[in-house]
Amino acid sequence: MGKANKVLVIGGTGYLGKRLVQASLNSGHDTYVMHRPEIGVDIEKIQLLLSFKMQGAHLVSASFDDYQSLVDAVSLADVVICAIHQILLQLKLVQAIKEAGNVKRFVPSEFGTDPARMEEAMEPGRITFDDKMVVRRAIEEAGIPFTYVAANCFAGYFLGGLCQPGFILPSRERVTLLGEGNQKGIYVDEDDIAAYTLKAIDDPRTLNKTIYVKPPKNVLSQREVVQIWEKYIGKELQKTVLSEQEFLAVMKEQNYAEQVGLTHYYHVCYEGCLASFEVDDDQEATKLYPEVRYTTVEEYLKRYV
Repeated sequence: MGKANKVLVIGGTGYLGKRLVQASLNSGHDTYVMHRPEIGVDIEKIQLLLSFKMQGAHLVSASFDDYQSLVDAVSLADVVICAIHQILLQLKLVQAIKEAGNVKRFVPSEFGTDPARMEEAMEPGRITFDDKMVVRRAIEEAGIPFTYVAANCFAGYFLGGLCQPGFILPSRERVTLLGEGNQKGIYVDEDDIAAYTLKAIDDPRTLNKTIYVKPPKNVLSQREVVQIWEKYIGKELQKTVLSEQEFLAVMKEQNYAEQVGLTHYYHVCYEGCLASFEVDDDQEATKLYPEVRYTTVEEYLKRYV
């Protein structure tokens, strides 16, 4: 631990990916950022890549459509971190890592609910968990050293909207509680997810294990999140309760992609799937890395006041 690695981030201009790149640079690692050759005129992506380059990152042109370029890219790195949305595309990456033979740790694109605990998940949202398990099996069958990161709920999506699907800014007037709003969720600042991930990549304690990011002060129900916001704005919100049956009826009227996302809200907010089991200290990021100061829910919500 502590030795600088050569870290390749794939998906490094995305919502979480750019934070992983920054965390790698902040940690002093020799950082490589893979990007597609055909960026076109996406000026914001170009500017972001250039900002990484100015901080010392190496830009690597490669594509999932060009297998040899993928092998060449992973050959540059000791550690590969992936943060792409197309989960099954990673099967090509697994093959490339196996062929290159030099990668000491692979962190696949997960960062949410642990898919190994979601065998009973509802359709159609379970496809996300099923696909991640397909990738996990491929990694393990290939004998690639790995760390899986289960980071629970992205704060920007859940806290910003007071745990309401389709909202990313907190209302000062009203809120819809999912069920009674009493199921516990776990909310993590995306920058903290990246920081803990980069801590884990060369830690022998996390080799071939799943680590969970479960900040103790951030294990809260929707109702508790709302109460923190009400304290900040000095008033009570008008509350409406959306029953489980009503939520499922609304969900069925949405398109496929929206149904997938809403299924995840259902498991978190109606079933309490994230906080329904205990995590051993040697698999929990805030216990493994107490030197990382995480952002609490109170601190996160304060920025919206």
